[in-house]
Amino acid sequence: MPVHVLLFDAGSDQEGIHSLELNGRTVVLLFEDRDDAERYAGLLEAQDFPVPTVEPLDREEMELFCSQAGYEARFVPAGFLPQSAEDRLLIAPPERNMDVANWQEQQAAEAAAAGQAEPISSGDPSLEAFRRQLEGLL
Repeated sequence: MPVHVLLFDAGSDQEGIHSLELNGRTVVLLFEDRDDAERYAGLLEAQDFPVPTVEPLDREEMELFCSQAGYEARFVPAGFLPQSAEDRLLIAPPERNMDVANWQEQQAAEAAAAGQAEPISSGDPSLEAFRRQLEGLL
């Protein structure tokens, strides 16, 4: 089943996926409806955030990617109505956004500080190829 995610600089070396920080968790939104994802992208753009591209991806693959990366995949069904302040962030971005101008440099510096030189390999070539493909989304 395809879901729609928001990618920044899609197809480039700087490609990244939109995420939220909710109560200390990094959450990636998986929109069921493309129109909902495009509306969310438009709201980000209205806040002078870099314009994301809406990309359809397989839901199971995205959930696996999020799980392996330590992220929480949050499915946003079509017609979703928020029940809490946290739920509201699934249909409209927060008023304040993090600076993403140098996200890759920050990520590399954090990994170096944590002593992470290379990602851990699973040993399965097909899984490794899939991991590299998904890491490109970050």
